[in-house]
Amino acid sequence: MSKPIHAVTPSAKVITIQQHILLQEKKFPGASGEFSWLLSGLTLAAKMIEAAVRRAGLNSILGQAESSNTHGEVQQKLDIYANEVMLHNLGVRESVGVLASEENETPIIVHNESNNAKYAILFDPLDGSSNIDVNVSVGTTFSIYRRPVDVELNEASKWVLQPGDQQVAAGYVVYGSSTVMVYSAGRGVHGFTLDPAIGAFILSHEDIRMPEHGIYYSVNEAYADTFPEGYRKFLAGLRQGVLGRKYSSRYIGSMIADFHRTLLKGGIFLYPPTDDHPNGKLRLLYEANPIAFIAEHAGGIAINGTGPILKMHPTSIHQRTPLIAGSPSEMNYLIECLKAE
Repeated sequence: MSKPIHAVTPSAKVITIQQHILLQEKKFPGASGEFSWLLSGLTLAAKMIEAAVRRAGLNSILGQAESSNTHGEVQQKLDIYANEVMLHNLGVRESVGVLASEENETPIIVHNESNNAKYAILFDPLDGSSNIDVNVSVGTTFSIYRRPVDVELNEASKWVLQPGDQQVAAGYVVYGSSTVMVYSAGRGVHGFTLDPAIGAFILSHEDIRMPEHGIYYSVNEAYADTFPEGYRKFLAGLRQGVLGRKYSSRYIGSMIADFHRTLLKGGIFLYPPTDDHPNGKLRLLYEANPIAFIAEHAGGIAINGTGPILKMHPTSIHQRTPLIAGSPSEMNYLIECLKAE
């Protein structure tokens, strides 16, 4: 005789990302709820991109498209799809006034006739997409700014050319063994894992704090001979045990996946300048700023080699920069090495 089936009682209260945002908003008098509506566009887009990534080998969306982006890079089919998904889902939110994507040459103005258009959203729709053919984790980054005071609705460049410390929220989604969204609105860093059974992002990493130090460093060492001397000295010091720990090298080649490990496990992620790219290679607005925002609000440090990433004043929407982010112990040692150059 079979045993009766009893209802399963959750061991912990389940909190979705939308519930979490609403709970955070209640702490601030006058919050209108429009921010949670804006974030819902990001979560919906992430779920659509996640579904395409999961089925990429089955639906003819793998491989290169017959087009290039504004940087002259050959686009992947998934790049185009992810960009269209982000533009659509965010463009219908009336509180959004400007959208800027790594895949588009200029910012896109939406709802420019509406006084309710208050936010600019900058994003890289699919970071690391060239790795998708070999089943490596990829991701989406996003950065949210308010329209500056006394800036007209049609002055799109002034909406987006703001230093990173003016971000009101930022984050990323990593599509890996699970799909995780990490975001901060300046009050802690929180992670949410997509539960495919119910189609919702569930709070799984509350108030993430980057460890004081780690045992991993993440950098493409194949280019080490072209790094400035301070970076070479730093890497040699880690290998020699200067900080009193033995380090392991971990490098995936997908920025979000490499940084996500650094955020949770500690250590350091480096994308230094090289002889071929003396000004760095990552995009300041779409990649470096959101990663730096997350790192610093989790207790870490993010620099461009000469100063904080979040203090940089962008001069163009596709500006590039070096990016180094990680735990205080490793970052402070790196800063010492760079000053000694």
